[in-house]
Formats: sequence, C-alpha cells, structure tokens
Amino acid sequence: MECFSIDESGYTGFDLLNPDQRFQGAAAISISRDEATRLIKEHFPNLQAPELKYGAIARRANNRNRLLNLQRDVLTQNKCVTYVCDKRYLLILMFLDYAVEPFYYERGVNFYEDGQNYTLASLLYFVAPTLLGKEEFNTILASFQRAIKDKTSTSIGELIQAVRRADWEKLPEAFGPLALASPECLSAIAAPGVTTDAAFVVLQSLISRMEVLAEGSYRVEHDKSKNLLNYNVLLERYIAHNSEVEFKQSEIASIKFPLKLSSVTQVDSKDSSAVQIADVLIGAAIEAANSLTGSNRLETDPQKVLSLYAENQFIHLVPSRDFKTQKQFRQGTQAADLIDYFAKHFSD
Repeated sequence: MECFSIDESGYTGFDLLNPDQRFQGAAAISISRDEATRLIKEHFPNLQAPELKYGAIARRANNRNRLLNLQRDVLTQNKCVTYVCDKRYLLILMFLDYAVEPFYYERGVNFYEDGQNYTLASLLYFVAPTLLGKEEFNTILASFQRAIKDKTSTSIGELIQAVRRADWEKLPEAFGPLALASPECLSAIAAPGVTTDAAFVVLQSLISRMEVLAEGSYRVEHDKSKNLLNYNVLLERYIAHNSEVEFKQSEIASIKFPLKLSSVTQVDSKDSSAVQIADVLIGAAIEAANSLTGSNRLETDPQKVLSLYAENQFIHLVPSRDFKTQKQFRQGTQAADLIDYFAKHFSD
C-alpha cells in the first residue's frame, strides 16, 4: 500500500501570534524508505548525526547546495506536497469563524459564499492595524485566542472589552457582533473542542491533496509529536466514515468521503528516512517564507527553493490584496455546507 510520510514545522500550540515563528506548515512525500535512505546517503555521504534534520544541517553554509540538490531530486522524482500558512492570517480566519460568522448564520446569511471570509480576513490583515491601531488590533487577536483557550467568562469578557475599546465602528462587519456581545458568537467561542491550534488545519490541508495524488488506498506515517497525536482519534473517525459525499472548497480543492486514506500512524523520525526527507522539505519552505517576509536573511535565495516546486506541489494560505482573484478562486465554495456536515457527523 502506498505510504505518505509527513513532518511539520512551526507549531506553537494555541498561540498563533508568536513573532519568532510566523509560519506553520507540513510536507508529505510518497517515497520508500530505501529510496529515501539512498538519496540521503547520495547527497550527505558524510552525515554523522543519527538523522537528517533540516534545522541542524542548514546551519552550515557548505550544506546549502546539497540541500537544494536533494530537494530538486525529491520533488522531480516523487509525489510531494508542501503546505505553508501565515499563522496570523489563519488566526484572523478563525476569529471570523467563531466571533463573527455565527451572528450572520443566525440571520440567514451565508458568510462563506464565494470565499468572502478569506477576502475579509485579508482586508483585516492589511488595514485593521491602521484603522483600529496596531496595538489595539493585536490586543483583540491575543484576547480572542486566550478566550478560545480558557473559555471562561472573564477571558470572554476581556475580549469584548478589547473590541469595544478599539474604534470598531470603522469595521462593523467584522467587529460589530462582539461589540454587541452577540450570544451566538459567545456561545461558539465557549464551545468545547473549539481551538486555535492549527495542527489539524495543516494536516487536513495535506490530506485533501494526498487524496488527489494517491491512485488508491494509502496510509500516512508522521513523526511522533504530541500536537498531531491529539488528532489521531478524529482522523480515525474520518477514515471510518463511509457516507458518499463531496464538498468543493476552492477552484483546486475539495474533500470527498469515504477517504482513500486507510490508516495514520506515528513513527520515530530516526527510524524513517522518508520522514526525514519530509522534514527537509517543510524546513526549507518555512525558512524561505520567513526570508521572503524579512523575518530572516539567508545565504540561500528563497526563490531558489520555491522554484523547485511544480505548481501542484505547493499550497499556501496567506493574505492577498487581489480580492477579485480570491473571489474567483473560491467561487461556488461549499464551505458552509461542509462546516454543517462536520458539525453533524464529527462533533462530540
């Protein structure tokens, strides 16, 4: 059975505002361990460490070309997908999901129609710091993720006050529901299981792409990590779901049940050269994203890394000022139906 090996990077739990780790992502690759081992030995014949870890290897300047050549061979010879998201943008999307959308849903408005939630999130990303004040907007976002985590009347009250202290009337479509203490939104924030942890969002994005890449039934192995272990139970429920249904998410993405995915297991990366290759892919991609946004400066041109990818091998979730293209990309999305379906079949 075909196996996709996965590794992730940039995980900071519920805190999506960590300034030192702006991006989070994961990579999946369909490659045998024998072939992965051969490639590692070919490009790093003198490797002394017990495993190939991008963060350690990339510190030495003379390893940079070796890493680029390894990625080139991997990406041209194997089924691969890498996903990178801007965590601040994802947090804003979550804010719209729980602190805004329930207000509109209760009034019969499809908040997700043609991906308008992504457009509004991009607008907030770029203009809210100016209209509300950078510190005020940051306080709202920090208060939101704290309220989602703690789910106490105190933390939710602090979120409401953070919105009211800001000049929220300049963007009432986004901040009005909380300023008015919408009971629908407060209930959504306090709901059990609702979290700003992005690990499952990342993993689910990879699954949507692996479902396309896999010709038949396949399995997934990923590095031992507490954040992904927390979602294995839910993934098992996804795997066991036998109803035939499909939802369009964007111009290129959809999710269809039953999944081709048959099992998910955790492995020690030291024992899986394939997971080590995935670590190199996502490590390099996250580093390139940070470099492009000015978070760090590297000897390796980030464009050299990104140019190695074919168009269908790289997925990103980042804000965009091109609202027209965003709308076209998500025209006809069934996001609202998908959320209702998940709530019915997978919520405890």
